[in-house]
Amino acid sequence: MNGEIDLYRHVYGNVTAPITVVEYGDFECPYCGAAAPVLRELVDTSDGAVRLVFRHFPLFEVHPFALTAALAAEASGEHFWQLHALLFTHQDHLRDPDLQSLADKVGAGPVTGEAAQAFQPAVQADYAAGIADGARGTPTLFINGRIYTGRTELRALQAALV
Repeated sequence: MNGEIDLYRHVYGNVTAPITVVEYGDFECPYCGAAAPVLRELVDTSDGAVRLVFRHFPLFEVHPFALTAALAAEASGEHFWQLHALLFTHQDHLRDPDLQSLADKVGAGPVTGEAAQAFQPAVQADYAAGIADGARGTPTLFINGRIYTGRTELRALQAALV
């Protein structure tokens, strides 16, 4: 990869699914928190036709813990999706001790402080890709490269897939 960051590193579902939903999200955003279970259900009920790609878009000026939560999720490695779910269900507990406690629950190693700092380039690459793609807030969704502006509800998303 020659030092480039893989923007498809966090795929939930069938990695070869013909439909790709990209979410630019922020772990402290209540709208992302509400969207997370809907997006998982969309993938889980698609019979392998849909994959979800998560990209970090921490709105750090509004959400003071969004960036550290993104770094913690990156640092969790193979436990990303497990921690992803916990972060969205514990949005009011995203300080470093909370992040580490959640990471411990899923079996991840250190995810805060110096351990997390190595993942800044990945979070920055996601954020830059979001800006380039036109994301201005969270969640911002794309279905097969086209921005989705409808409701983040299962039926609306399913209808948009066809």
